[in-house]
Amino acid sequence: MRIAVVDDNAADRAWLAEQMEALLSRRRMEGSVVSFSGGERFLAQARRERFDLAFLDIYMEGTDGLKAARLLREFDRECLLVFSTSSPDHALEGYRVRASQYLVKPYRAAELEEIFDHLGRLLPAQEKYIELRAGRQAVRVRLRDILWAEHFRHRICIHLDGGGEVASRMTFGAFAALLSGEDRFFICGRGILVNLDHAADFDGRAFRLEGGGSVPVTRDLSGAARTAFGDRLFQMERGPCT
Repeated sequence: MRIAVVDDNAADRAWLAEQMEALLSRRRMEGSVVSFSGGERFLAQARRERFDLAFLDIYMEGTDGLKAARLLREFDRECLLVFSTSSPDHALEGYRVRASQYLVKPYRAAELEEIFDHLGRLLPAQEKYIELRAGRQAVRVRLRDILWAEHFRHRICIHLDGGGEVASRMTFGAFAALLSGEDRFFICGRGILVNLDHAADFDGRAFRLEGGGSVPVTRDLSGAARTAFGDRLFQMERGPCT
């Protein structure tokens, strides 16, 4: 995801860019935030490489936010636009350039979260990932690549789609916390976790993986595993997850 922040006020520009970078990091979403001090520079860059989302300050010297939006729409109809302004009196102009939201200055970080939630269904699907320490290196692992994971001798061993593995020294609880909120993962027992998106079947005792192999489930979790597997199949029919 590419996000543009366009504002001729250096402090406002820096704050908004910092907030967007932090938001992407918290949601484990890949993306970049590029800042511009004026509409002309933003448009020049947007012609070379498109943006998915742009925050445009309405009141700027030279090419203001509204003019920049009108010029952008001549060659990019898909970029989502959010206007930041000290006055909410430009709704009609915003409608004409298909603006998605308004931010009235001064605004709070919580408002950015709300806007991002609202725009989430309109933005392109993003690859989600976690970052781990594997020895002395920081390793980024895409969630979709995780087949299953097990905790053994104070390490998490992550088995990846395609046959690779990543080992990181950490507790199972800390690892599971990195995946919180992700319905695709199910804890099968003490120190074992599986990615339901790679499960082909569940026989009451273990998940059979699409590429071969199986992941055991403790007896007391068998009912919950069957329910989670069914729920995930239903979700996947409605659309893939990244």
